[in-house]
Amino acid sequence: MGAGRQAPKHPWLVGDIGGTNARFALCDGPGAEPRAALALACEDYPDLAAAADAYLSNQGAIRPAHACIAVAGPVGGDRVALTNNAWSFSIEATRARLGLERLLIVNDFTAQALSVPFLGPEDLARIGGGEAVAGAAIAVIGPGTGLGVSGLMPVAGRWVAVPGEGGHVGFAPSDETEAAILDLLRRRFGRVSCERLVSGPGLVILHQALSALADQPAEPLAPDQIVERALAGTDPLCLDVLERFCAILGTVAGDVALALGARGGIYITGGIVPRILDFFRTSQFRPRFEAKGRLGDYTNAIPTSVITVAMPALTGTARALEQALSEPG
Repeated sequence: MGAGRQAPKHPWLVGDIGGTNARFALCDGPGAEPRAALALACEDYPDLAAAADAYLSNQGAIRPAHACIAVAGPVGGDRVALTNNAWSFSIEATRARLGLERLLIVNDFTAQALSVPFLGPEDLARIGGGEAVAGAAIAVIGPGTGLGVSGLMPVAGRWVAVPGEGGHVGFAPSDETEAAILDLLRRRFGRVSCERLVSGPGLVILHQALSALADQPAEPLAPDQIVERALAGTDPLCLDVLERFCAILGTVAGDVALALGARGGIYITGGIVPRILDFFRTSQFRPRFEAKGRLGDYTNAIPTSVITVAMPALTGTARALEQALSEPG
């Protein structure tokens, strides 16, 4: 903790709510790292307030006065609805129910992005070459229950996260097989976003599409089963699915790098890629990331890294709350 900074009388509550898990921790003030992290299953609780209250009761600590919670969905106004989770809540009602002075809600990938400057080499796995340009924009992308995207921009001596819903941009095929996949999915969904394919549910959709293109029935497999079979090398179709997943992620990440000018690096997070790290290193991710035609030299120079530390968004929410509490008014 920096000189002159004192821990607050009450700890801060920080959280990261995804489509499947609600992760919470306590933070002892500016510059402090989150502690006592715990993941709860969202399906076990009716809403955010119930899950947060269960966590705080489990800790038995002094109740916090301030909290910052990251959510997987757009944030604007008092009402928040998660994209891949049935939870919907009022920020003000939740603040009052938890007895907080302040409740800050941010997008989950805003929090992921804000964690990046605090990561060390031991928290990252480099994929391919490239060197970061000091002071340049950074981007974070992560497939999990959905596909999150955020940017991080240097502004007036500090990092400012750029929230958005980049995972929902339209999917653009890179070869004939992906064009055929897109045709199939258009008939099923109408518009096809990148998240439809580059996510946990996307693994299932890819498996179904590639099965249809092979003119064979799709075995009903969960994402974990597809990954397990692919890594074991026991199922050629599942292997094709995982390879295609990594390749499409590379294309999308390269597009994000171009859109944001992210010469400071691309950071990959989420629940899937860290689990398949050895496979990912030799996949088509990096070649597809670099394959940008006339801009190939641009993306070739950008480093890509997988965030391997657990729950990085909790660090990001702590930094977001620190910034908010330091602002006048």
